[in-house]
Amino acid sequence: MYIIIVGGGRLGYYLMKALIEEGHEVLVLEKDARVCKTITDELGSVCFRGDGCEASTLAEVGTGRADMFVAVTGDDEDNLVSCQVAKHKHNVPRTIARLRNPKNAALFKKLGVDVTVNSTDIIIEAIEHEVPTHPVTQLLSLDEKGLIIVDVKIPARSTLVGKMVKDLPLPAESKLALIIPSKGSAHVPVAHTILQPGDQIIAITPSQHGDALEKLLRST
Repeated sequence: MYIIIVGGGRLGYYLMKALIEEGHEVLVLEKDARVCKTITDELGSVCFRGDGCEASTLAEVGTGRADMFVAVTGDDEDNLVSCQVAKHKHNVPRTIARLRNPKNAALFKKLGVDVTVNSTDIIIEAIEHEVPTHPVTQLLSLDEKGLIIVDVKIPARSTLVGKMVKDLPLPAESKLALIIPSKGSAHVPVAHTILQPGDQIIAITPSQHGDALEKLLRST
């Protein structure tokens, strides 16, 4: 399949690599010249510098023959607009948009985006798959419960490297929901899970503890 990805950040980068490894033809649209250069230097001519919201840009990269269009920038509005242009101007049969705010899901569906994905759903799904009885599987509406998601990559020189999860001085009512290692599969941490450099930690915490938890996970 020919798949176009809008957004060459961390999510777009790893999605692109996974799809290329599966044998798909993939092109990333990215506005930042530095990000484009980094991707091109590593993977070749798979990144086009341009705005995925502009019809002319989408026409230039052959969106009309794309089988799937995925918008994963950090801006919900950009993701919506680019998917709409791909769907209605270029007749792409399948559009997928990343959501930063889960409350926008109904609007995206109403405006024709085929699939929406948000970090809350991904975390809940991963936890339910790994540990069906895990208590945080019930956190379906984080905003209403005053909870937020903290996403931090453990620095190589972090003081937390080598420590077990049970030994971390986490703020009250904070939980590590998912660990995405630099190599290997994502997993739900348990008490004796040892943190490694480069681990991406996704945690759930009361909103008032967000800064404290992020500071802890970034400590060096």
